[in-house]
Amino acid sequence: MTAAVLAGGGWAVQQAAGSSVATAPDSQTLWIALGSMAAVGLVVGLVVAGRVSPLATFLPSMVLLAWTIVYALDVNRALSFIPAEPSMHQLVREAGAGARTLLTTGVFALLGVALFIPVLMPSRWSRRDDDLDEEYETTPESSYY
Repeated sequence: MTAAVLAGGGWAVQQAAGSSVATAPDSQTLWIALGSMAAVGLVVGLVVAGRVSPLATFLPSMVLLAWTIVYALDVNRALSFIPAEPSMHQLVREAGAGARTLLTTGVFALLGVALFIPVLMPSRWSRRDDDLDEEYETTPESSYY
């Protein structure tokens, strides 16, 4: 899920915003970027609302919140984690540029907190199936004991 948020969300934001402010994205690129954003939102929503392991939301929330804290303490160090070298693949650089936008605008902090809230719910840490009922013998209704 962390990869979907960082790579998919970053790439989609970069494509939707256009490679530069002066050029607007074409219609097909914009629809693909919006579809990617919807897919990332769907994955995040299913993991937050579904009964999956609490670690499925805890680990991505810690990554996003830690990166936001590093950004708040040392901007240059936090931005140095974003791939920007020319030797990197073009898609990775575009995802990095979008991740920079999401980090600097505070979207990663917002998403990190939203992903951390399900960890605090006690029902996420309980077992799904109650196997205790299967251990007891059933007695006929007419018996005394």
